Amino acid sequence: MTAAMQRTESPLIVIAICLAALAGFVDALAFTSLGGFFASFMSGNTTRLGVGLGADLPGDAAVAGSLVMSFVSGVILASVVTRWRQARFRESLMLVVTALLVAAATLASLMPGPIVLIFLAMAMGCENGILHREGEVTVGVTYMTGSLVKMGQKLAGALMGDPDRWAWTAYLFLWLGFIAGAVMGAASHARWGWQALWLAPIASAVLAFALLRMRPRLSGPVMVH
Repeated sequence: MTAAMQRTESPLIVIAICLAALAGFVDALAFTSLGGFFASFMSGNTTRLGVGLGADLPGDAAVAGSLVMSFVSGVILASVVTRWRQARFRESLMLVVTALLVAAATLASLMPGPIVLIFLAMAMGCENGILHREGEVTVGVTYMTGSLVKMGQKLAGALMGDPDRWAWTAYLFLWLGFIAGAVMGAASHARWGWQALWLAPIASAVLAFALLRMRPRLSGPVMVH
């Protein structure tokens, strides 16, 4: 592990991987249910926004733009809750994520459609605030580009003789967690349709409980560099 990872509590590393899996699950459900839009991958939605504007597809552009704004709203909400709750910010944010996922699953059961993605995107934006240092997100758990870049850098360092030869594995596990969640999301959607979304708030509630139980053991923020 890197020096920063060595200072990170092991339970939080596991939580980060679980959060990545939750994001992958939600993203796969969103993608397969609503024609290629994303709940957590805002680069993809930004591309859809640009294509919608350039190709004169106002409906696609509106959905993509709404999702980007919802994601940013979730990040803002996470920052507000973090300042408000401070010592209990992690479990508080996880409860907010759970509530947003419950709202999304309820809407999906009653009136499935793009409005569900609004709540999912907000939940995913909020989820990113759970692992931060001094107000800045240090582990992106809903997008994997940064993790893959870090993994490549650490692999290069290992090949060039850096003493910490296994630093890249932390980022590999984050990526694998996201993939595992996406596989489960796609498989669940194929079997249960929108009803599979109820698995997301259940998993989120379990993570909130885990964070509550481990809070006395967590002395500091996650630091991954």
